[in-house]
Amino acid sequence: MKICFIADARSPIAKNWITYFVQRGHDVHVISSYPCSGNNYPNASVQEVTSKLSRRAGIQSNEGGRGATQGLSSRLTAEARTGRLSDVTFAIQHWVERFGVGRRSDAIRELCRQIKPDVVHAMRLPFEGITAALADPPAPLLISIWGNDLTLFARRFPVTGRQSCRALQRADALHCDCNRDLKLAAQFGFDTHKPSIVLPGGGGIQMDVFGTREADSTVRRRFEIPENVPLVCNPRGFRGYVRNDTFFRSVALTTKCRPDVVFAAVGMQGHPVAERWISSLGIEQNVRLLPMLSRAEMAMLLQASDIVVSPSEHDGTPNTLLESMAAGAFPIVGNIESVREWINDGVNGSLRDPSDAQGFSEAILSAVADRQLRISAAVRNRQLIADRAEYSSSMEKAERFYERLLCKSGINLASGY
Repeated sequence: MKICFIADARSPIAKNWITYFVQRGHDVHVISSYPCSGNNYPNASVQEVTSKLSRRAGIQSNEGGRGATQGLSSRLTAEARTGRLSDVTFAIQHWVERFGVGRRSDAIRELCRQIKPDVVHAMRLPFEGITAALADPPAPLLISIWGNDLTLFARRFPVTGRQSCRALQRADALHCDCNRDLKLAAQFGFDTHKPSIVLPGGGGIQMDVFGTREADSTVRRRFEIPENVPLVCNPRGFRGYVRNDTFFRSVALTTKCRPDVVFAAVGMQGHPVAERWISSLGIEQNVRLLPMLSRAEMAMLLQASDIVVSPSEHDGTPNTLLESMAAGAFPIVGNIESVREWINDGVNGSLRDPSDAQGFSEAILSAVADRQLRISAAVRNRQLIADRAEYSSSMEKAERFYERLLCKSGINLASGY
């Protein structure tokens, strides 16, 4: 198959999915919505169709940490994105990104004309799916819905909502990472008679990476976490839909009762908002602010963790949730519909109101005290991942889904016509 992916090619989720098809020997072309080196995708063609905002994000990513001036700039940017003005900043960024959709769709149309793909897969609804639908490629168009594409973006921003409706009406097929979004897509105009599939957004979990519960003590030593204390991990970093205020308040409440519990927060090292929370709550001794971690490092941290927390208000099926379940850490997560497809409260995890710090603290204390619950949950969760989210079997289903889509469109896989 000749497959054209339209995606933020920097994303580990997109890379996990796309790499499978490269390794399977398909003719893969990537149109990235953010600056991305072609070295990330050997044996694939990578081209960029970016906005001014995404190009600026790419420059900041490449220049991060260079000198005091850049450090100050990064801290000011972090404050704007996650501090008191975060809602305003989020709205401005979204509206800026929306401008130029027509220009980007023209560029995508021209690239598709040159590539002549058998199938086009837009790996997120806003804005890759919207621009792909406007480009109207002469090939079956598959659109992925990730987590908050509908529950947050389409509902919060009316223009994006209308564009999402038109994109879903144009789509020839749909991929969602949870059943909830399949139902929501129908409400937004997707024809349920068209092909659809529910699979993890990143293609699933590689159990040889996350599923070996052999905890490596080096990760605790690296971040100065004692071996014999309970470890609670927040793997989400700063996202507009994750209530980190709830997380930090729950740390303060928990450590009043259990001062031995240590909390690790991934992607928050040097972050001014995180540092302010820690200082104001007096929890410096119990919190480790960690840098961004590679997939292998994240696996080691999750395997060394007793509990994982995610006070999210908007999500599909978070990859960090699946990774945590595979690693054997007990999940305590926001009580939202998509997550309830995986977590049975009190059985294989705990569901709490994402704004309720007291509730999260109580769940953490209960899980720390109940080792048998954590052991039984770990067994259940590893089996769930093996049954529903193991990488190779999930991606085999995705490959067959592409083939079914092409057959439905009358494309002969042997000849390409």
